[in-house]
Amino acid sequence: MVGPEHKFHRRSVRLKCFDYSNSGWYYITICVRRYECLFGKIVNGKVRLNEMGSISYECWESIPSHFPFVELDEFIVMPNHVHGIIIIDRSVRAQHVEPLQDERKFQNIVAGSLSSIIRSYKAAVTKKCRERGNDFEWHRNFYEHIIRNEQELYNIRKYIRYNTLKWRDDDEYYREG
Repeated sequence: MVGPEHKFHRRSVRLKCFDYSNSGWYYITICVRRYECLFGKIVNGKVRLNEMGSISYECWESIPSHFPFVELDEFIVMPNHVHGIIIIDRSVRAQHVEPLQDERKFQNIVAGSLSSIIRSYKAAVTKKCRERGNDFEWHRNFYEHIIRNEQELYNIRKYIRYNTLKWRDDDEYYREG
């Protein structure tokens, strides 16, 4: 029997000394479990979203209505992942869904942080997909990159805009049969 001291603990991929509830620009990638193409397909270099892809798109667009201190920049829902830029602006103090970040922690996730925003998004997509009878699961984590300057922002926007054109060359995501 394994005691509590031997329980598996997930290792965070976030920077240890960085406060992800502070204002900033963040590039996000969230993948469907096993990279299954559940959101649609790429046809002639354009994304053709199905019902689950449309749900994912609509939930992404609604993030600011749940987190008024968040703005969205460039984003795309691909067949098996989502790329997007999230801007946290702490000069906006009103909140709708969660209390201010120093008031509550849940499962070591600070309320109003990037992780809580992504957790909320993933939960909304999962719930809506399953309500429509779709078997759906996300990959357990997400990739983030703190955007530090204009050149990085330009390069990331360009990558997101042209991601569909490189779909078949992207071994990391392309899994169509």
